[in-house]
Amino acid sequence: MPPIADILIFAVMLAAAGAVAGLLAGVFGIGGGAVLVPVFYQVFGYAGIPEEVIMHLAVGTSTALIVPTSIRSFQAHRKRGAVDMDLLKGWMIAVPLGALLATVVAAYVSSAGLRLFFAVMGLVLAARMLFLSNRLHLGTELPGEPVRFATGTAIGLFSGLMGVGGGVFNNTFMTLFGRPIHQAVATSSGVGVLISIPAFFGFIYAGWGEAGLPPFSTGFVNWIAFAVIFPIAMLVTPYGAQLAHRLNKRQLELGFAIFLLFVSARFFWSLYGG
Repeated sequence: MPPIADILIFAVMLAAAGAVAGLLAGVFGIGGGAVLVPVFYQVFGYAGIPEEVIMHLAVGTSTALIVPTSIRSFQAHRKRGAVDMDLLKGWMIAVPLGALLATVVAAYVSSAGLRLFFAVMGLVLAARMLFLSNRLHLGTELPGEPVRFATGTAIGLFSGLMGVGGGVFNNTFMTLFGRPIHQAVATSSGVGVLISIPAFFGFIYAGWGEAGLPPFSTGFVNWIAFAVIFPIAMLVTPYGAQLAHRLNKRQLELGFAIFLLFVSARFFWSLYGG
């Protein structure tokens, strides 16, 4: 076990991550998981948690935190009337189904496999935002069924595997079909709610009785990390939503892309950088 001083330092790091995650939850309509997963990976590794479960624990704990931050972000965006409620209602089954599938897949994927998936998807999405934002459009209307249902399921699946709230995928989907980035961001907060609740219970079930988990863990969810970050993230999320509505489309896209590149690079480094 690390010295008390080191534990306090990492508690401060977790608190700072909670502030950033809450801000990003509001700005980008994400649950903050893309920030929290890498931080959890570092902190849990320092605490000596076995490599076999460390990434699963990071993703599961991140998912638990996405529940309140997504709900908070959704409430803030909905007050502004920016959420596409029709799309969310159509995804009431598809997105949670994908999130539950993610917990089943995660139970059979290695820690390195989860990190690689996280890094690759982050890189692809960032590249699209940086280079194809105003060039690649698939239409002016969102697709109908069954394409829309399949897309919702895929968003739930990919987001669950990454421990994120779905904003990274939903923002891309909606803007590809001509929806404004501000509406995509606002709607993504609701997608995060649909993903995080079933995924939260799924990761508890998937990690139940797993060897090597730290104290105060329920399956792949660690409640110490949750308790440190939760109040801070909840406090700052509404400010992120206010900031999102003050930025123009390209500012939001560039900020989102740079953020994704940073996260992707961190995970590639963890796999191949030594």
